[in-house]
Amino acid sequence: MNKNFAITGVSGYIAPRHLKAIRETGNNLIAACDPHDSAGILDGYFKDVRFFTEFERFDRHIEKLRRLNGDSAVNYISICSPNYLHDAHCRFALRVGADAICEKPLVLNPWNIDALQEIEEECGKRIFTILQLRVHPTLLELKKQLKQNQSGHKHDVRLTYITSRGPWYLVSWKGQLERSGGLATNIGIHFFDLFMWLFDEVQSNEIHYSSPTKSGGFLELKNARVQWFLSIDGSDLPVEATESGQSTYRSITVDGEEIEFSGGFTDLHTVVYKNTLEGNGFGLEAARPSIELVHNIRVTEPSGITPDSHPFLRNMT
Repeated sequence: MNKNFAITGVSGYIAPRHLKAIRETGNNLIAACDPHDSAGILDGYFKDVRFFTEFERFDRHIEKLRRLNGDSAVNYISICSPNYLHDAHCRFALRVGADAICEKPLVLNPWNIDALQEIEEECGKRIFTILQLRVHPTLLELKKQLKQNQSGHKHDVRLTYITSRGPWYLVSWKGQLERSGGLATNIGIHFFDLFMWLFDEVQSNEIHYSSPTKSGGFLELKNARVQWFLSIDGSDLPVEATESGQSTYRSITVDGEEIEFSGGFTDLHTVVYKNTLEGNGFGLEAARPSIELVHNIRVTEPSGITPDSHPFLRNMT
């Protein structure tokens, strides 16, 4: 039976992937909300979607549908709103009798997860998140290989992720630490979750540099040592990227070997949705380790550049 979805943050950057996933899993979108009214993208995916620019009116509409107790009730609410609203919107979903599918980061603080677990128990509904790198075919194969070739030595891993952003970024909610959680939370959490999924738990965490536009550090995991560097400063792009006109550079190496996983990103949300609807979604506990880590990164004072720092950080000095 097809499920009814509603969505928050439909005018935002990530919403199209959720709209695509809802459509491609054969479900219905019946309501959407965003304070910005540039929501014409809805017409490319669904017809006759009720749209609200005020959350209070959206809330009232969803509650009305719930009280009708018929086929019009909302079963899932997809949450694509700014990071600092995820916690509240997850609570809203459960309280109107729907499950939630929430973008990363699920919440900003580890203790928010504890509170959401209590509400899950009270309402009998679930909260799921999008950990899409865990379903990427290349990375699934890498995990399989790592499991088969356990040698007892720690792998050397290096993450370099530079995605150019203009001055608007720091003016928007994404540039405000209390709303986005900072770079490690907003753009790095995908990778931190991936590393813990591949290489197990965190043993130590060093922050070597942190600013509004770039940060980096060193992670000691059970099965890997990770140098990481994140940046939204286009001047950090390697020469080969700028010469080819690229505004984003992403590289992950394991023991010096590049892991190529550039393709297929637009379909990963659909895979996660399909798995979630089949009962195999990523719940609160799946999200907890990465939330704990990025919170730790956010509150830790940088120690300065060390020999363990990412080469891009060492080249800054």
